[in-house]
Amino acid sequence: MINFSISELINSDTAQKNNINNMPDVNSLDNILNLIVYCLQPIRDLIKKPMIITSGFRSKKLNQLVGGTVNSHHLIGCAADFIINGMKPNEIIKIVSSSDIKFNQLINEYDKWVHISYIKNKNKNQILTLN
Repeated sequence: MINFSISELINSDTAQKNNINNMPDVNSLDNILNLIVYCLQPIRDLIKKPMIITSGFRSKKLNQLVGGTVNSHHLIGCAADFIINGMKPNEIIKIVSSSDIKFNQLINEYDKWVHISYIKNKNKNQILTLN
């Protein structure tokens, strides 16, 4: 069973408020599907708690508006930020990094959310913390 939808990963209140088209191209859509299948759903199955996606795919204009980096994996549908109610980012990262889930980067961002990226056939399993 898949607990995620494409719309969940392209939805953006900021894009809607600023009338920004945040629709992914076909390659980004493929990347979003890979992110769901190989990272997000396995994490959901492992932790057995709902995940709240706070940021997924971002168009170039949206990424600039929210202060994302110019080489952000969000721009190509390879990244998502999420929280799990009742869990701290470092707890989530410890569980995921101890599993067999493959990822490119797993980042504790400001101890507020977890950033995960997945790049098919190019994953580094890198764990970082931003303060």
